[in-house]
Amino acid sequence: MSEIIEGPDGKPRCRWANSAPDFYAYHDTEWGYPVENDIRLYEKICLESFQSGLSWRTILAKRENFRAAFSGFDFAKVAKFGAADVARLLADAGIVRHRGKIEAAINNAKRALEMVEAEGSLAAYFWRFEPKTPPPPQSVTTIPEAILLAKDLKKRGWTFFGPTTAFAFMQAMGLVNDHAIGCFMRQKATDLRADFTPPV
Repeated sequence: MSEIIEGPDGKPRCRWANSAPDFYAYHDTEWGYPVENDIRLYEKICLESFQSGLSWRTILAKRENFRAAFSGFDFAKVAKFGAADVARLLADAGIVRHRGKIEAAINNAKRALEMVEAEGSLAAYFWRFEPKTPPPPQSVTTIPEAILLAKDLKKRGWTFFGPTTAFAFMQAMGLVNDHAIGCFMRQKATDLRADFTPPV
């Protein structure tokens, strides 16, 4: 089966973009584009973790609810969440009410603060894992760099972030351009990466 499908505007896109109407905007304006902002990176980590075992459509449909529930994913604020916040989040029907994932988001906010202190920024850390030789588009579910990233984060105390989730995060934030060959957004993602200087 081809990884390309024609969208409603006649342009070729990654087949998955046709899975739900709200996927088009996400695919065309966000997925695979280089991200440097630490709050956006923390958001992507959290949402990819919440997506584990669920469909991305579920998470994308609830993204604004997640942003409201988690203080705009400002990890300095989330790191201060306590038991009352966990109870509040478990009662919030607008998000995924999974205690382990909620507690992981709070734990990882604390680890994110430590990382900024140690590495300068989340972006400076994550961009070190950009693969020099990326795999063929949409051919794998994880890569060696994602495995290394997941292992290093686990060592640093991060939770609910395995190799498959790590690779999905890398795809979303532009560490890997996984737009299919023939997708009209692949070249744009390539150009954006060429114009992007990773932080150090």
